[in-house]
Amino acid sequence: MEHTDLDSHRIRLHGPEDFEGMRRAGRLAAETLDFITPYVEPGITTGELDRLCERFIRDHGAIPAPLGYRGYPKATCISVNHVVCHGIPGDKRLRDGDALNIDVTVILDDWHGDTSRMYLCGTTIAKETRRLVDVTYESLMIGIRKVRPGATLGDIGHAIQVYAESHRFSVVRDFCGHGLGRVFHEPPSVLHFGRPGQGVVLREGMFFTIEPMINAGRQDVKILGDGWTAVTRDKSLSAQFEHSIGVTTDGCEIFTLSPAGHTKPPYPAADDA
Repeated sequence: MEHTDLDSHRIRLHGPEDFEGMRRAGRLAAETLDFITPYVEPGITTGELDRLCERFIRDHGAIPAPLGYRGYPKATCISVNHVVCHGIPGDKRLRDGDALNIDVTVILDDWHGDTSRMYLCGTTIAKETRRLVDVTYESLMIGIRKVRPGATLGDIGHAIQVYAESHRFSVVRDFCGHGLGRVFHEPPSVLHFGRPGQGVVLREGMFFTIEPMINAGRQDVKILGDGWTAVTRDKSLSAQFEHSIGVTTDGCEIFTLSPAGHTKPPYPAADDA
């Protein structure tokens, strides 16, 4: 199907063949997160997790989109504890009780599959950590349930904001979801806060991510000297989940659902799944 630009927003609409491309890319991205799950253990470095993800992606005929994107040096983003997003994998070793987000984007046959998931490392997980992770996941799913033709981006953001703030958490304003498809980032920008009825009206064939970042403390973030790593200013814990979706005739399709059935941690052991 020929892509159509929508007025000044330049939001592409996609047809059935494009949906099929996104299904394949989204599934591989989700399979990558399923694959890495048993490796998230105390003592492993974030760099080792990154290398494992990259090998899995390449072994399945795809390439990691973040690697080299605007100079980004790694295949994934791995954000631990008070890192909000864009954590650069390296020599940091995970410790018992850490909470981390692993964010992968694959390019498979020119289509981008973009998703992230939270992981809880070890066995000594604070109750407040679990609560933040649970609320963040539910925030994502509440936002996704608002997606249908005729709804607005403001409907999505408002639903996420109200739910997160009702649990006395804060929504990060500095980063947002985005359109994607054959391009990694394109319109629309999907804010995770807002007012009902405001913003872009959704139409069948739109593709975008929803990826709320929720902080246990204040919403304020800062970028470290590497130019990428975003952290909470008050060093409070942060959590994030992300799905890639397509707007359908009467709702939406989530392209990045876990084939193993993983939604939020704790995830079942491999032989329990």
